[in-house]
Amino acid sequence: MTQDTTPASQKKIVILGGSYSGVSTAHYLLKHAVPYLPDNASYQIILVSASSQTMCRPACPRALISDDMFPQEKLFVSIPKVFEQYPNGSFRFIHGTATELDHINRTVSISLAIGTTEEIDFYALVIATGASTPSPLLGLNRDEDFLRANWTAFRKALPTAKSIVIAGGGPAGIETAGELGEFLNGRAGWFSWKLADPKVSITVVSADSKILPNLRPAIAKKAEEYLAQVGVTVVKNVRVKTVAPNGAGTDSVTSKATLTLEDGKTLDADLYIPATGSRPNTAFIHEALLTANGRVDTDASTLRVDKAGPRVYAVGDVASYARPAIHLILSAIPVLCANIKRDLLLASGTEKSSVGEDRVFKEDTRETQMVPIGKSKGVGAAMGYQLPSFMVWLIKGRDYWLWTTGGLWSGKQWAKES
Repeated sequence: MTQDTTPASQKKIVILGGSYSGVSTAHYLLKHAVPYLPDNASYQIILVSASSQTMCRPACPRALISDDMFPQEKLFVSIPKVFEQYPNGSFRFIHGTATELDHINRTVSISLAIGTTEEIDFYALVIATGASTPSPLLGLNRDEDFLRANWTAFRKALPTAKSIVIAGGGPAGIETAGELGEFLNGRAGWFSWKLADPKVSITVVSADSKILPNLRPAIAKKAEEYLAQVGVTVVKNVRVKTVAPNGAGTDSVTSKATLTLEDGKTLDADLYIPATGSRPNTAFIHEALLTANGRVDTDASTLRVDKAGPRVYAVGDVASYARPAIHLILSAIPVLCANIKRDLLLASGTEKSSVGEDRVFKEDTRETQMVPIGKSKGVGAAMGYQLPSFMVWLIKGRDYWLWTTGGLWSGKQWAKES
């Protein structure tokens, strides 16, 4: 964490969150907004993140098995390091977690990783805190050390596990089941539709009538076929009602668990992974700024949080403007940053006639989702068109997007204003 050497008069543009949304917003503003503001030296971008490293979160279903799955220097990248390219004083990184947003007095309180607290007066604020997964295996719920510690514990328990239950039929649950199935059981031969006598019993429990609810039924059916080839069984139309002991799979990733389903049946698991969606990281935000499902109430066109006052925005999984998806985050960044730049120019006294109108975000609602199932198979669609398994492997399955993140984290993806 850099020391606070910011002059009291400097206007602080605070970005809360150090993943896809936060890192991209910071790069874009530093490249295409701040340099073009009057008296641009009077502005500073402050990025606050609970983790000093950002990571390719979609890779977690495979990465949790072994560090050998991916080059670790590409999977985890230092946030302060990638921002050293900008002029001294224009950027500050804070390793900490937002604990309270006072949108009336325009301050945000930060619990610092070193054990102290800091209160920041913000001139503009971008809420990009993302969402937390029920299982600590599947994302940076805290920092990189916490994630790695859970991976290490899980890996030690994996060789002796005879039964694994995964709750959730969405992409995270299906990808995790596919990776574990192929790693532990192998894959059925060319002429077998199902793996006979898998070494480890792996069960996916889905509350829906089909897995992968954002994809058409035919694609979901193909995913089930691929799962069967690596020894995974799918149970549909039922939820996990209770888990015993309490905290199995969440507080402890290695606890044996007994799951009681809504239909009264029970499943015993040597390892239990809850992958039933995510929870927006909004505990520090007043409920008046949130929607019923806990996300930040965000203008779907401009990405402003109008209820919070001027120059407050939200982007990514924490915000309500679109469904959670990385491709939608990346399409929102230029719109968000153009509107931030416009608002900062207007606040500086620039004539409205010379700054243009708001940029408008429009969510692409076409069927788009890719789900690898093991290292060689996958299902999905892009822009409404079903993709063959080979294309899913080529685009995502071979390294879970790691081929794209280098340019994203370094800012090269945002070299040109778009």
